[in-house]
Amino acid sequence: MKTLNLTLPTMRRNSKEKTPEDLSSSSAAACEAMSEEEQPRRKSSSGSGEEKRRQKIKLPSRLKITSFIKRHRTKSSPTDSLPEVPVVLDFNQNLEQNLLAEASQQLLAREEQLFSSESADEQGSRSEEEEDQLQKDYEILVLRLWMAIHDSFNAKNQDTLKSAVTVILQEEERDRCWEEVAADSRPVWRPRKCRQTHDMLLEKVVEKRIQEANEEESGADNLSTSLKKDICRMGKRIQKDLLRVVRDVQGCYTPEFDVCNLYTQLYHKAFSMKLQEISRTNIEVEDCVYILSWINNYYPNDVLQQKELESHIKTEELGPLLPPEDYKSLEDQYLLHKEAEVRTWFSTALKKEEEQWQSNKRPELFDGYYISNLALDIIHLVDGAKKEVKSILCNEEKSQRILLQLTSFLASYKKSVAEFIKGKHKKDCDIPVTLKASLVSIKQFREYIEKCENLPDDVKADCLSITADLRDLCHTHILSPIQKELKEYYRKLWVPVWFSDSHDIIGDLIKALEDQVQQFSDIKPACKEELLNQLHVEVMAKYTKRMLKRKLKLKDKDEQEKAADFLCRDSNRINTLFIEMGSKEEWLSDVLPKMSEVLRVQDAGALQLEIVTLARDYSDINERQVHALLQLKTNLTSADVRNIKSSLHENRTSVSSEPVRPFFCYVTVKKTLM
Repeated sequence: MKTLNLTLPTMRRNSKEKTPEDLSSSSAAACEAMSEEEQPRRKSSSGSGEEKRRQKIKLPSRLKITSFIKRHRTKSSPTDSLPEVPVVLDFNQNLEQNLLAEASQQLLAREEQLFSSESADEQGSRSEEEEDQLQKDYEILVLRLWMAIHDSFNAKNQDTLKSAVTVILQEEERDRCWEEVAADSRPVWRPRKCRQTHDMLLEKVVEKRIQEANEEESGADNLSTSLKKDICRMGKRIQKDLLRVVRDVQGCYTPEFDVCNLYTQLYHKAFSMKLQEISRTNIEVEDCVYILSWINNYYPNDVLQQKELESHIKTEELGPLLPPEDYKSLEDQYLLHKEAEVRTWFSTALKKEEEQWQSNKRPELFDGYYISNLALDIIHLVDGAKKEVKSILCNEEKSQRILLQLTSFLASYKKSVAEFIKGKHKKDCDIPVTLKASLVSIKQFREYIEKCENLPDDVKADCLSITADLRDLCHTHILSPIQKELKEYYRKLWVPVWFSDSHDIIGDLIKALEDQVQQFSDIKPACKEELLNQLHVEVMAKYTKRMLKRKLKLKDKDEQEKAADFLCRDSNRINTLFIEMGSKEEWLSDVLPKMSEVLRVQDAGALQLEIVTLARDYSDINERQVHALLQLKTNLTSADVRNIKSSLHENRTSVSSEPVRPFFCYVTVKKTLM
């Protein structure tokens, strides 16, 4: 670019700032939006009239003014055929027609002429009046410039806004030209920093529009609190304004302004400040939930994710609406409230269930089975609360906190069931029927907890332990009368009458079992299966316990082999019955046959191996039980028993530490048998 040598005298300083008295109210508002340091600075007088110092600098060649307006003629005008004559407007005329860019070019040209070396050489010195007038014109132009920016959302102002943006670019370019000149040698209005002032003014514009949203935006009247209405209206204002920026305002700017992201950041900042102000007051839970919903849902999804905005804004650069400490305060307030609310729901549901137990009304029958809806009600409440928390906080992990309330609820449920069984309620309650219905809920609780993801292992273990205790509590009460009826048949096992095979003791036991199991017909199949499994284990444990009481002495090999055969036969008949009735504990079919091998083997070394094998398969067998089993073989010496027990002790560490299924823990042996 061609450059000119300009002679610049020292600028005058400290003159008073002049403000036009005839500014309109809108002009005054625009002026107030500017910071004091960005207000036009007036040059000061040298005051002495002495010769000014001259300084040689270089500036771009003066700009050419090329503003034209066309004459408007009617179709009937006789001058239509005449060539159009360009009309050159002066500065004030350009301002009147909002041709701010053309007016700016004129001032830049005057500035260049005024401070050029040729001008200084020709005139000897610049006129103070010329500088004052140029500065005054700049002030007027800048005022009109900020008025146009301030009125950016006015659809009728778009041409003026485009012209204003051009002025900003021109002024920024001229500021750069003056950067190489010493500060005390520049005009007092340089640098003007129009871009910086523009951004500051937009921030004021945005803040004002956010403040005015409460009076101007509609559609929030149905909300329950004034705080909700305020936030909703601010959100609607942001949503509408960002769309207007993309549709209208963006076209008035050049790409270097990145105006869509600029506006988005300014609205984000203004909204953030408002929410911070609100969140630091004592707000009700209802309003807390609404703020969190805006932060995590409405604002990012409904406002920022509008289809028209997607390609124009960078949401990832906005940052959070609230600082971490403010957000956590709201989050904790909401979660504590929701957890307390869930506990209240649980308490109400359990109280309703207890009232059902105490009434004379039987539980509901569904497809011929007694059921309880307690688990379904609780699970529905939990899932609903989890879904709400996840929706409001957009955080799966936080929603899992609701599941932590299940531990205390299940503990309360277990306590209520135990008290009900003890008979603290009405005497006319049908406890077994109520427990049959409760088994349905207990199983549903267990299955739900097992499927829960992200539930801490310790919490899951506690919940499953409580549900197992609840199930066992119900099983024990339902099966106790059955075991009482079977007791007389157990007494006849492993006594001389059983060994003589003169009476079918096992046949009588099986017939009694078939009769007793008929009362399970009104239990839901899945729960009935678990109850049969438990009865299966108990019957086999009772049989084994009866055997280890040593009411029968097996003196020699023949008696021991005969007893082993009876043991296998009884095992087969009992286990076949249970499997036919629906038990899934097929592994129990192997317990008695493996014990029979201990009775059958005569060689001491082989007997040691059988005991070690038995301990490997059922590692919950203890020394007392092994001793009782060996004592059935009266032909064993004390030394043989000691050697076998010693071998078992030595090989315990090499066998499995956990049984495939616990069994011998259900078999009690008195200490006196040792």
